[in-house]
Amino acid sequence: MDFLFGKGGGQPGNAAAPAGGLIKESNTATFAADVIEASMQVPVIVDFWAPWCGPCKQLGPALERLVTQAKGAVRMVKINVDQNQELAAQLRIQSVPTVYAFKGGRPVDGFVGSLPDSQLQAFIDRLAGERVGGGIEDALAEAKEMLAQGDAATAAAIYQDILAEDPRNPAAIAGLVRSAIALGDIDGARTILAEVPAELAGHADIAAARSAIEVHEQAEQAGSSADLRQRVAAAPDDHQARYDLAMAYYASGEREAAVDELLEIVRRERAWNEEAARKQLVKLFEAFGPTDPLTISARRRLSSLLFA
Repeated sequence: MDFLFGKGGGQPGNAAAPAGGLIKESNTATFAADVIEASMQVPVIVDFWAPWCGPCKQLGPALERLVTQAKGAVRMVKINVDQNQELAAQLRIQSVPTVYAFKGGRPVDGFVGSLPDSQLQAFIDRLAGERVGGGIEDALAEAKEMLAQGDAATAAAIYQDILAEDPRNPAAIAGLVRSAIALGDIDGARTILAEVPAELAGHADIAAARSAIEVHEQAEQAGSSADLRQRVAAAPDDHQARYDLAMAYYASGEREAAVDELLEIVRRERAWNEEAARKQLVKLFEAFGPTDPLTISARRRLSSLLFA
């Protein structure tokens, strides 16, 4: 869901990044490079904060100190939500402080609110790889590759094996949902999500799987792309027809065409239908996954439209 943060003043005095490039400020335009792409090389902790947030002033410096002590095992990126409201809305940041951890280009962990130093250290240790679990990470990567290649049945089997070992693994749960969608078992996908423990319901991977189901259901109702193309050609400002055309494209597997049509609505009339096109793009980004090349390129194009 979208959430707009209140306006605040300048950055607190302790927000300066230490030398060495381990900690940096980022924004909507550079988020993909600073976080998603950077996390392919080293885990990245993202601290969403605001100048008016009291707990942020304690959590931020504590994280910075521990990240510095980790000596390059992790990096940290700070996002001021007052100055990057669109990005906060896209990532469904509902309160601050919120911390996400990215590894291999995707969110793998996170928490909301402040934590004591001992828990922060454990969080960093997990992210840095000091916890045993390479076997599961390798299996997750294999399942993701199988799903990307169209072998949803094999992907589902791998995800089920992972869940037999780690029943609360959010990436595996979300992957099993995506596999069910790819196999045409929407009811099965809904059942999997319905059984997710409450404390995992807000995890980024689970939210993305939920969005994938929503987008799939909307796409099924979109209608014929041929008819919709004629309507849009006859009336380019018929935003509903263009929106439906985008979903028809998505239903037929033409993801880039779907993104193009939604971006065109944003370009022509961003506020149409309470920013329905932008919100649907956010859902598509979640459904594609944060490391998908189309997500990365489309987010940049969306940012250029919103902040031009």
